[in-house]
Amino acid sequence: MTAVGPDFEVGAVVAERTVHLTRAALVRYAGASGDFNPIHYNDAVAERVGLPGVLAHGMLTMGLAVETIVSWLGDSGRILDYGVRFTRPVVVDTDAGADVSVVAKVGAIEDDAVRIDLTVSHDGTTVLGKAQVRVRAAS
Repeated sequence: MTAVGPDFEVGAVVAERTVHLTRAALVRYAGASGDFNPIHYNDAVAERVGLPGVLAHGMLTMGLAVETIVSWLGDSGRILDYGVRFTRPVVVDTDAGADVSVVAKVGAIEDDAVRIDLTVSHDGTTVLGKAQVRVRAAS
């Protein structure tokens, strides 16, 4: 575990990872979340409503993004707030799936908190805009 504190510099990378999503993962998430919108599992429905394919749930993308920093924090209870803007969808191919990459950097250091900026991308495109997590500094 790394303590969040004054030893960090704005711009420092604190965590990063790539998560591979499959259609099976979308079905499991639908069951866990109760979001059974067919755009998340049915190609015909997604196409009929003008989408480029089956999309990952936005909240799934948001959750896997913030989870990237949990092991670095050591305690998810230190998260004070978290917000994103959904800017682009994550299209999950039937066979290939989709890779979502997350890079977490120190965005700002306050007296009692640190803002972590998350860059979340799929296929070279940012999918979450203004993805920021405020975390309580270690005591």
